[in-house]
Amino acid sequence: QVQFVESGGGLVELGGSLRLSCAASGSISGIAAMGWYRQAPGKQREMVATIVHTYLKNYADSVKGRFTISRDNAKNTVYLQMSGLNVEDTAVYFCNAIGSNRTDWGPGTQVTVSS
Repeated sequence: QVQFVESGGGLVELGGSLRLSCAASGSISGIAAMGWYRQAPGKQREMVATIVHTYLKNYADSVKGRFTISRDNAKNTVYLQMSGLNVEDTAVYFCNAIGSNRTDWGPGTQVTVSS
């Protein structure tokens, strides 16, 4: 089973930008749907963005127009470009396959937005 490791998080000022990466341990070309999720302290994990193949994208209302999901199957990597960050975006961010390819959750990457 393919495993995922997230990176790219950090401390960023209000309104700043970050690009998260999700590196797979194997090929993702056969995985149609991938997603980014986040979990803030005391809250349930929530979907942030999904991508099917390379062109069908869906976003949570709270991040529409600010976040962009993409994937590079040749590099077995999924990205999340985040801009206009606000304090409510502070969370641990995870990626995973969607559907039958879903696997154990990786360690995630912490994003902290300071005001």
